[in-house]
Amino acid sequence: MPYTQTQLEALEAALASGTLRVSFEGRSLEYRSVDELKKAIAEVKAAMAAADPARPRTRVIRVYTTKGF
Repeated sequence: MPYTQTQLEALEAALASGTLRVSFEGRSLEYRSVDELKKAIAEVKAAMAAADPARPRTRVIRVYTTKGF
């Protein structure tokens, strides 16, 4: 299931208010620590960025050489 902007906003609001309980779409979840909440926010942001088709693709160019072209 892809993450939604509403879920991200609920996580960020919980972090800003200092609570560890997040409620959205009729569900409630309680995190054990602020670090766990921050990891959840990072995961949601990464998943949303990866699913964005307008995101530019990263290119890696590797050059291998040996003596004497």
